[in-house]
Amino acid sequence: MTGTATEDTLSREERASLLARALPEELEPLAEETLARKGDPVVLSGPEVGMVMMQVREPVAAERFYLGEVLVTRTEVELGGHRGWCMRLGDDRQAALAAAILDAAAEAPDGADRASVEALCRRVAEREARAARAEWAEIAPTEVRFEELDS
Repeated sequence: MTGTATEDTLSREERASLLARALPEELEPLAEETLARKGDPVVLSGPEVGMVMMQVREPVAAERFYLGEVLVTRTEVELGGHRGWCMRLGDDRQAALAAAILDAAAEAPDGADRASVEALCRRVAEREARAARAEWAEIAPTEVRFEELDS
């Protein structure tokens, strides 16, 4: 994770990406706490379930291509005059709404909710990093190394 303003601050893009990958049981209690303080959001769109084309980058030539369609849930809210947005894989409307609420709360200039939302995002990032390290530790012994022979 790289912050834009300081090393401790996430960009909006980083925050949205991490909120989209957070577990529902991480999002929903924090969103409920936020709503208890700030009131109900105005739902601007969604939560709606649909399909989007997933674009990926091939790792060797770094060329982009469309992998296929994936199911997503998208929603946009306004909370305290600030907009929040989320698009999550799958069809969990409640988790998408919770993530959008947290995105909007983190946008407030007073920063009251930003710290708790970013702490959640950092936990998601750390969990994913641990999983990637564990996966690499499991597959690393199968790596094939080639030696170049002199002619």
